[in-house]
Amino acid sequence: MRIKRKEGLLILGVILLVFMFVMFSFSNTPYKEQDMRPFLEKIIHLNENSLPDIEFFYGGSLVTSKMPYDFIEFFIRKASHVTEYALLAFLAGVFVRFARPRLRVAAYFASFFFSFFYACLDEWHQSFIQGRTGHIIDVITFDSFGILIGLCLCHAVTKRIFS
Repeated sequence: MRIKRKEGLLILGVILLVFMFVMFSFSNTPYKEQDMRPFLEKIIHLNENSLPDIEFFYGGSLVTSKMPYDFIEFFIRKASHVTEYALLAFLAGVFVRFARPRLRVAAYFASFFFSFFYACLDEWHQSFIQGRTGHIIDVITFDSFGILIGLCLCHAVTKRIFS
């Protein structure tokens, strides 16, 4: 069964919009409902000396291994940023390439700016949610890194399709 271009665009567009809605829903959830530390405390038993002594400032806050559950949660959250923006950029890139197969480099630039703009809006939106913060540093670092990964994956996939 071969999908027609118009049907494919519709399917890709719906998938992209649903994924953006899911991202928005996660961002709209107060921190207390997303706190992973109680779960981590149940499955891993750590104290302030369990991890190597590491500390740094991120977004104006100290991140330290002396608070091991906070430290682990920080990296899980940042890995989530990379993953979700990689998927967003991948979906956006495939959508644009499918819509305009001849656009190569321009499709990736458009997808990058679309995903980057969404990341900026997402951080701004989070600043209004109880217990959440909006940090532009997340956009510049982890979200952008995820976007680049997603576009590399998009290029690898669409290169085979449109070659």
